[in-house]
Formats: sequence, C-alpha cells, structure tokens
Amino acid sequence: MKTKFAVSLLAAFVTASCAATQPTATSAAAQPAPTTLELQAPATQAEAASGELTIKQIMADQDWVARSPSSAYWMADSSGVLYQQKRAGSVVSDWYHLPLGGEEAHKVPLEKLHNYAYNDGVYNADRSLLAYTFEGNVFVRDLAAGETRQLTRDDARQSQLVFLTDGRLAYREGNDFFAVDVGTGLTVQLATLATRSKPEAVSEPKDFIAQEQVELIQFVQKERRDRQDRADHDAELAAANDSLAPQPFYLGDNKQIVAASLSPAGDKMIVAITTPQSWRDDGDIMPNYVAEDGRVKAESVRRRVADAKPVEHQVLLLDLTSGEQTQVTYNTLPGWNEDVLAEVKAENYAAEGKTYESKQAPRAITMMQDWGWSSGAIRWSAQGENAVVMLEAWDNKDRWIASVDFAGKQLVSQHRLHDDAWINYTHNEFGFVPGSADTIWFQSEEDGYAHLYTKKLGGAQKQLTAGKFVTENPIADPVTNSLYFTANQEHPGIYELYRVGFAGGEMETLTDLNGMVESFELSPNRERVLFNYSSALQPSELYSVTLGENATAERLTETVTDTFQSYAWTVPEIVPVPSSHVDEPIYTRVYYPEGYDAERAEQYPAVVFIHGAGYLQNAHAGWSGYQREFMFHTFLNQQGYVVFDLDYRGSKGYGRDWRTAVYRQMGTPEVEDLVDVVKWAGENTNVDTDRMGTYGGSYGGFLTFMALFKEPGLFKAGAALRPVSDWAHYNTGYTSNILNLPSDDPIAYRRSSPIYFTEGLEDALLINSPMVDDNVFFQDSVRLVQRLIEHEKEDFETAIFPVEPHGFRQPSSWLDEYRRIFKLFDENLK
Repeated sequence: MKTKFAVSLLAAFVTASCAATQPTATSAAAQPAPTTLELQAPATQAEAASGELTIKQIMADQDWVARSPSSAYWMADSSGVLYQQKRAGSVVSDWYHLPLGGEEAHKVPLEKLHNYAYNDGVYNADRSLLAYTFEGNVFVRDLAAGETRQLTRDDARQSQLVFLTDGRLAYREGNDFFAVDVGTGLTVQLATLATRSKPEAVSEPKDFIAQEQVELIQFVQKERRDRQDRADHDAELAAANDSLAPQPFYLGDNKQIVAASLSPAGDKMIVAITTPQSWRDDGDIMPNYVAEDGRVKAESVRRRVADAKPVEHQVLLLDLTSGEQTQVTYNTLPGWNEDVLAEVKAENYAAEGKTYESKQAPRAITMMQDWGWSSGAIRWSAQGENAVVMLEAWDNKDRWIASVDFAGKQLVSQHRLHDDAWINYTHNEFGFVPGSADTIWFQSEEDGYAHLYTKKLGGAQKQLTAGKFVTENPIADPVTNSLYFTANQEHPGIYELYRVGFAGGEMETLTDLNGMVESFELSPNRERVLFNYSSALQPSELYSVTLGENATAERLTETVTDTFQSYAWTVPEIVPVPSSHVDEPIYTRVYYPEGYDAERAEQYPAVVFIHGAGYLQNAHAGWSGYQREFMFHTFLNQQGYVVFDLDYRGSKGYGRDWRTAVYRQMGTPEVEDLVDVVKWAGENTNVDTDRMGTYGGSYGGFLTFMALFKEPGLFKAGAALRPVSDWAHYNTGYTSNILNLPSDDPIAYRRSSPIYFTEGLEDALLINSPMVDDNVFFQDSVRLVQRLIEHEKEDFETAIFPVEPHGFRQPSSWLDEYRRIFKLFDENLK
C-alpha cells in the first residue's frame, strides 16, 4: 500500500469561480447564485490510458475499484492512525496501523488487537486513563505508562462504559450495572433492572376456595408465616449490610427496556420502558426458493406500515441510594395532547362523506430514535447533576428536549421542534456543553436548515451557525471547547470540515478540498484531525490536517487500484437546473460523452438516473454511494448517451423545505423535477428528448414507475429496480413519517403508490426484482405485474433474481441486471 503524499493536486478540482465568501456564524449568509460546478479528474486520473470498459468489468467484485479504509481513529499517543481494510476477495476485514512518520502501514496482529481497540473509548476526568471494550470485555489503558489492563474476561459482554465522578469505571452487563475500582479490581453491583413485578412472599388468596384453604388448614398458615419471616429477614439484612448487592428495581410484568443510562455520579438512573410488540405478524413471511436444503424456506419479515400499532415509552427515574422508583409524565411538554393530525383526518373523513370532530388526547411519545446515533437519547452533565432527554411523538410531528427535575420528579421542556410534515430522523445531535452543568447544545431545523444552537436550561437559546447549508456529524470537544462538524456551506455538493466555539463567533474552515469530507476524528493531543475524504472520481481515502492557519491536508492512504485508474472515467458537471415549481434549483450531475458536440445534427439519446432512499444526496462532489451506477454512466457515455443524475425534491442536503416537499404526495414533486430536468436537457444540451430513458432502484424504482405511469411519453423506456409499488406494504419507521398511517391518511397512500396508476403505462418498462428482499418485498412487483396484466399492457417485462436481497451481492446478478437495462435502452432509445 502507498502512503502519505500531498493532496493539493488530487483535491483541487473546483473552478475558482465557484468559491464563496465565508459568512459569519451568527448571520444568515446569502447563498451564491447557483452556478455549474465543474469537476476535474485528479492528476493521476487525467494521465490514465483509456481502457475498454465493459458492463462485466463494472459489475465484478468491487475489490477491483478500491478497498477503502474505514472505522479509522487515532493512536492514543497521536503518533499514527488505525483503520480497517477489507481483505481482497473476502468478507473479512483486517486492522492496520499507519504511523505518521512516513512508515508503511502494517497489519495489527490478532494477538495484539485488544491493545488498540479503543476507538469508542472513554476517558477519566484528567484523561490519564482510557477505558474501552474489545469483543465485549473491558480494558483500561494507562496513557502515561502505555500499559493496558484487562478487567473482565467472560462471554457476558459489557457495554456503556462511563468513568464515575469518584474515579470508578461503570459498565452495563445485560440489565445489570456495575462499578469497578480500576486500582483494586473490586467490582460493585450498582443496580439491577428486572422486567417483572416485585415478588411477594405471601399474596392474598385469589378466590373463595383459596381463601377457605388458608383459613381452614393450619399447615398452609404456617408455610405462609415462614415465607414472610424469611422475606422480612432478607430485607432487613439487605438494608443493614452494605456488602450485599442492592435489591433489583422491578419494572413490571410484560415490559421491555428501551434505554437505560447511569448518572456519572453513580447515584441515579434514567430508564425508558415499553410494552413489547412483535415486529411481525404470523402472515409476515417471505419464501426463499434457493435454501441450502433444497426446500422452500419461509423467512420471517417485518410488519407493514398498514399493520402498525402505536408505541409509547415510559420514562422512569431511579434513585440508587434510596431505591425509589418514579415514572414521569409527559403533560409538562407543550403540545403533548394536541390533535396534530386534525386537518389530515378531516380531509380523509370528508372524502368518505363523514365529519371529523377534533379532540385533545395524550399522544404516544417515545425516546428519540435518530438513525445515525450511537449515544442514545439520554445525556448527562459531566458531574451528573443534570440530565436531558430527547423525546419524539409517535406521529412524527414533534421533538422535545427536556431536562429532568429530579427533586420535583418531572420533565421540564427546554425546546420543542414542531413540523407539520415530519421531524427529520437525522440532525438530532445534542448534549451538554463541555464543562457546563446547565447549558446544552443541539441541532435543529427550525430556521429551515440543520444548524447548531446552545441554550441555558430555562434560558434563551443562541444560534451558532446560520445560512442556507446543513451541518452534519457534530462533535463536542471538551479540550478546545468547540463543536467540530462538516457542512456544505460553500456549495450544496461540497462538504468541508469546520469548527465553531461554544461562545459563538465565526465558523472556522479547517479543510479546503472541494469534495466530500466524511467521518472525522480529533487527535488526542488536538494537533490534527483525521478524516475520510472522497472526490467525484476518487473513492474514500484517509487524510489528516494540522489544526491551524494555512494547513495543507495530507493524504495518508491510497487504496484505489491501478486497474480502476486505467479507465478514462467521465467527470460529471453539477448543474443547478431551474425548477418551474420552487425557487431553488434541482442540482443535477450531467455526464457528457467524450467529444460531445453541442452543434451536431444528430442529437444524443439520454438516460436519467434516479437515486434511491428518497432522503439521500447524490449530486455532490464526492464519491457516489452508487459506484456501479457511476461507472455505468461512463459506459453509457461511451455508447453515445448523455446521462443526468438529479437530487429531486425530498433529497438530503438542501434543507427542510426541500426534504418535506414530498409530504403526503410522494412521487408528485419528484416527477415534476424529472419533467424540469428533461425540459432543461432539451433546451440546453444537444439531447433528443424523444429518446430519453430512466432507471433507478428502491425509491428510484418507485419514481420510475410514477414517471412512466403519470407522465407517459416523458421517457421512452424505464427500468424499475427493487421498486416500491404500494407504500402501505413498506415499513413503519420510514413511511409513516412522510404519509402518516394508512388508517389516518388513506388519501396520501393512494396518491403516492404506483399500483393505483398502472393504467397510465404507455412506454417500455423493465421490472427487476430480487426475490429474498426483506426491505421492499417481492410481493410489491408481483401485485403490480398482476395489475398490468389486467390492464392488458404489453410493453413490459419482469426479471427475477432468486438469491438476491435488496442490495445485490452476487456479481453475476449485477451483470444480468445491467445487461438488461442497457438492452432496454439500446432497443428503445437508439
């Protein structure tokens, strides 16, 4: 592996005209007028020889592209970095150590790996000790001595490490919480959470016969007295003798622990519980026709949103000193009982000739479930005096940050974020400002973009960042008293690394690479930042940059293969296509063939790629998560096609209004954006709009359906891959955000599901469906095909993939799928 060289030529591929003046952190910055972002290949790529590109090569095992480093973090002494890299031709990854002094990276031996697995470690107060888990066991590293000590060695698996204010290390094991003195090794059980009712030595007779038995039989009476005497003695012993483990906290029968968090002071806990629900029903099965034993295997799959039932969490405060247990209520949260869906329900009632009468009632409220979290929805101040929790309404319309009044045994609302559409399932990071017991920081979309704020408990909030950009992956650093984060401030498609102090002031730009800064980590000595970075033609690699003015980032790894670099990949332009429906443009990657002639008589055929996930950004300056599709677009260019790849409304990276445009109407604004892109292509490129096709997978497959069914003639051919056809059959967590529940809002589901519009098909359609897809069920395609048959449609075909889940795994399946897509386009667009 090659290591470490300057990045200036590799990263600088944005024209100077696209540079924007950095706004201050506290003023709303004016977004530069949208301009085309012209990307250019790295120097090594520009010099590469052009090879013959084939679909088979593109769809081969992706080791031929790069085995990018992942899960990278610093050595404890800041002397180097550790990272994972996939083995060639294997599903197994190895750990590598890369010193900063210019040495080659070397694999960490398995017998030594436990000494370096501290990537998720926690420090004690003076940062002299670093505690972490490796394969479920607890280790502590003395940073001054450079020695590591193992504290547990069992198969119980410990987690949730935290150094307590008295110096002990606490951890969770199942539903038990322990504290260990790292000097003596003495381990003390702090608490046990029992999901059952407290046992009674003697219970009241349950009926007449039992009552008579107790009164008549002396033996039964004696047995009851003996049991009560033993129970009373055990209770007295436990209360008087500190050497015994504490009594369990009994949380009740038929309860499930959702979250449990121990105070750094070791004296309190916050626990969230719920009544467990099955994640599926008896009929939620998926047949697997290619099982190892040659039989049909019925695989269990998740429940559909149409069958969803409300979930509520109860929040409990546990006093570990007194054993007291209190449930707090939600009636201190503003809007806790509002009928937030009143207008939606009234519309649906009216459609059925009924009248809806709105009424207030308690809403189901849960702990916030952010899709990117690792720390959970409970955060403590450093000394454990205060705690805040983040809660969300199950109807997805509200998010609250509430502090815990332990004396009053209640929640105190500190911040309410309401959205008539839905609260985002990302951009919810929060916590206490380092060194403060009464000030929190958090992300919020309240001004239309995901920005950073601070707020003193009970006081006013202060906005730290502002402008038409979003902040991502914020990390609070107690050493520099700053927030570090990535943001697309310069351009919606460029993500750089920034920091801002908790006291406010201007955002400080830490990188200037004009691509995509991804995950990052500060060095323990706070002199450098380690991060993953990618550009449009370069998969993710490791870089580091010194914190300070005029620092140049250094590239630490080079895992991209010579084979990949031997091809002349098309460098896309990012074009702000004007929208005819909203003020903001539709950012679109445009791939032009080599030698593209804007004046030639014969116009070019074209293909529009529609990305999946809905809420995802793909028209950016970094390496695409759709790397096979990116390479396929160069292949299409070589066959004479122009390719467009748009971030339609609903995509990530453009703020709240762009995200929520699809509320209750999935498939409507996105198709409008497709129409605008096709129109722009006809007016601004030498493309024949009568010879345009489209394709996409998952959400992209859904939109392919909607485009062909609702705008016949817009595309002459479309390929829908692993497509959603009926949103009532999709999962709850994603769908109920955007369309509410089918029982509350059937209008939204009928408006948004392609299965209701199949009669509109007039153009060529290819449906590619994996059969063991537990995300978008194969049934989605089956039901839609039946509708097409009943409509007597002719120009469609279906390809099935018997062994594939939602994300294909076999190169042969990828190859078959994309050969069919290319054949569809060549037969209908050429």
